[in-house]
Amino acid sequence: MGFRNGRRRVVLAVAALLVTAAVAATVYRVLAPAEVSTVAQAAYPAPAQPSAGVIGRLPVAPLIVDGRLRVYTGHRQVYADSPVDGRHRTTPFWSYRRWPAELVGVVASGTTVVSRWSDGRLVALDARDGRVAWRTDGPEPQRKPDARRTGAAIVWDPVGLYLTRTADGRDVVVATGAGEARGVDLIGGRRLWRSEVGTECRSDVGATSTGQLVSVAGCAGEAAVEFRDAATGEVTSRWRPPGAGDELVVTLVGCRVGPSGCSGLRTAGPGDGAGRGWLVGAGAPVPAPALDGLDTQLAGDQAVGVVDGALVGRSARTGAELWRRPDLGQGRVIAVQPGRVHVLTDARELVTLDPVTGAERSRFPLTVGQDGTGYVPGGVYAAAGYVIVERLREPVDPDADDQAYFLTSEPLVLAAT
Repeated sequence: MGFRNGRRRVVLAVAALLVTAAVAATVYRVLAPAEVSTVAQAAYPAPAQPSAGVIGRLPVAPLIVDGRLRVYTGHRQVYADSPVDGRHRTTPFWSYRRWPAELVGVVASGTTVVSRWSDGRLVALDARDGRVAWRTDGPEPQRKPDARRTGAAIVWDPVGLYLTRTADGRDVVVATGAGEARGVDLIGGRRLWRSEVGTECRSDVGATSTGQLVSVAGCAGEAAVEFRDAATGEVTSRWRPPGAGDELVVTLVGCRVGPSGCSGLRTAGPGDGAGRGWLVGAGAPVPAPALDGLDTQLAGDQAVGVVDGALVGRSARTGAELWRRPDLGQGRVIAVQPGRVHVLTDARELVTLDPVTGAERSRFPLTVGQDGTGYVPGGVYAAAGYVIVERLREPVDPDADDQAYFLTSEPLVLAAT
């Protein structure tokens, strides 16, 4: 009897160990850091050439990459679909997931898509097939993006993630957060530099088109605009606009996407709602009075905005008027991209003009199906001839949940111009 009881206890102990091991293995598989890369099975799509007009609706905000793909984000995923001019979101062309980190930002240039994660990791993907091109560590984000259901803040205005091109023609990814900034070569993922930066007295603004990270820093006294070389990480200059007070607000303008690749800036202090415009380059910012005013946008070398009820294009450097369009009615410039200025009228017509001449490239109502024009434009993105606009319910309630905040379950309207 003793022998049988002893053997039974051994069997039970072994069974318990096996169960424990199986549970541990399952927990490890579920909770352990992991990544899943699902590469493309189809050929890389050709660029599309859609006719001007509304294409369709989307539930989440994409980046247009290489004029061929739309790249989206999920909570722990970045993925692409095609064709770029598809009416709806389709089955992923490729997909990349990480666990347990969360996706906090995405930027893209050419065929390289760089994703940033909550643990600071930077992962670059080849847009042509979704394969991982490189991985490297970066600083952990200072804060998470305030992204709603569309994820527009992650792809159109990523926090602490910027793209710029240096004087020698290198594309550089700059990531900031957690008291440091790092520069990474876009092509190979090689770390170029690492700098410790203050967090309590410094805030990043974005990156210029001439290879500089722009920040507002007050660590050494009065607040000033700080320019850091994206190739070396060295602070090259500190600049205060004439007459600046103790508080300084800086906004970049003329940007390629979000706060990256910008060719101008606007400075303002307390009570200065309009702000003052400046062009940025290799030296100190150059005054550009034509950029004064929040409703004026920088499109190449032209400042475009509403003056006395008419849309006017002026030289950003001299202020000389180049063209005037009083026939468009009430509206505002919602986006610019190379060779295009996009104006949304109060009647919700999207009018696209040539920024140099003011000539009309296209015009059509920005609505889909039976959705109507009773909406307020939210986030806007323009690239490769396309425009994507978030549509919000009117009146806009910033504190409302997503269902009450957005116009429909597919609130983004995609148009070709």
